[in-house]
Amino acid sequence: MILVTGATGLSGSMIIGEFARQGVPVRALFRNPGKVRRSHGLAGVEWVEGDMLRPESLTEALRGVDRVLMISSARERMVETQCVFIDAAKAAGVPYIVKYSGKEAGVGFDQESFRGTREHREIERYLEASGLAWTHLRPSQFMQLYLPGTLTGADAHRRELRLPIGDSRLSPVDIEDIAKVAVALMGSDGHEGRAYEMTGPEALSMKEAVEHISAATGTAFRYVEVALEDKLREYRDNGVPEPAVQTLSELLAERSRRPDSHVRLETHRAFGVRPTRFTEFARRNAEAFLR
Repeated sequence: MILVTGATGLSGSMIIGEFARQGVPVRALFRNPGKVRRSHGLAGVEWVEGDMLRPESLTEALRGVDRVLMISSARERMVETQCVFIDAAKAAGVPYIVKYSGKEAGVGFDQESFRGTREHREIERYLEASGLAWTHLRPSQFMQLYLPGTLTGADAHRRELRLPIGDSRLSPVDIEDIAKVAVALMGSDGHEGRAYEMTGPEALSMKEAVEHISAATGTAFRYVEVALEDKLREYRDNGVPEPAVQTLSELLAERSRRPDSHVRLETHRAFGVRPTRFTEFARRNAEAFLR
């Protein structure tokens, strides 16, 4: 049995949907019943409630599981959550965990790197030392984070993408690509002790990204470069909690400090997944960009 944790989040829900689309049975762990109602009815999906921070709540979720795709929110005590879960899975006899990680987690330690990167790296090391078989799946930034309604996405009313990262180039990946890789990885053998990095097929500046959005929607969007402090003030004025503001501050500063992004398509090729270009993503989500 395959278990996917964090099954109602952005990545988890799309991965669970891909399991259902391909007709592969999967067990989905959720914590918030209010969120899971939107996903009921997916064929072959067994929904089980539990909290990764409370091992006593995971008995049913871990019963008979032989591999886990471990996902949890980066906003909510991620290191503690995933390390507690690793211990609970080991105690339950689960032999193998695939960690849903981040692209830079395999790079040498850098105290200035983004907090999420440091935390993913810490969890990877904990998993590697656990005695369990492991694999790391390391996607880059998601294309979905350009959509309106996300903290780094386009402003549908102003028709603007407002970020303090200058001419930095990023190589975002479509979560639908990640989901296809995840299903293939979880359903095959020989991946233990390996790390798979994933990016999109091109490194884009924000000006190029909004050009694709404009072409897809038939509406002119523009990239507005703002100062970091002005963007953080904008977040605070919109009610973003201070811990999230500080995390975003680190993330945006790192993107300015590392202006070049490398394209890595080896994982797409290894699992037979065609890389989605940003222009395709923008066309597929044209209505969402205008909401």
